Amino acid sequence: MCRVEHHFLAGALARLPAQPWIWLSPGAGWWPDPVPAGRGIRLFRQGAGYVGDVHCDVPLPLASESVNAIVLQHLPLASSTALLAECERVLMPGGRLWVTTLNPCSPYRLRWQHQRPAAALPLRWRAALVRSGLHCGDARYLGSLWGTDGRSRGPGLLRASCVLEAEKRVGAMVGPIPAPVRWRAPVAT
Repeated sequence: MCRVEHHFLAGALARLPAQPWIWLSPGAGWWPDPVPAGRGIRLFRQGAGYVGDVHCDVPLPLASESVNAIVLQHLPLASSTALLAECERVLMPGGRLWVTTLNPCSPYRLRWQHQRPAAALPLRWRAALVRSGLHCGDARYLGSLWGTDGRSRGPGLLRASCVLEAEKRVGAMVGPIPAPVRWRAPVAT
């Protein structure tokens, strides 16, 4: 879809080369070329399940806390509740999840109006990520810049897509409470 978006996401995965990752996209043609390095599973939605490197459904056939990075590329927000809960389950503590969506304020979304991607406000995605138990950071806007006349060109007002980054944070267990130290007065000999 968007080379800038693929470059950003592939670069993010490249910073974690030894860690396993999952890339979920609307279709097989949406995966970046070349495929990011490392151990990863590429999936796209087909009917009620997912196909690609493996055929599966939600819940994903992965152990809990077994993946360090997940990319959800232009998936519909309406059906994302179960998938986000599953992503939270399979993410390792400190693992990252990136959600990409079309910027609903950008004229660029009209180009994809009758195709699979649907635009959703970043605020709605952020709320869905928080409900699933993930800590959501700032949104980044990537892609083509649009001028006030609606044509893609140099500096403009609105970018084509939005990337939200979330992290799985786990609270540390409280350690034992240390026993109070009682000082005794020195004994004279």
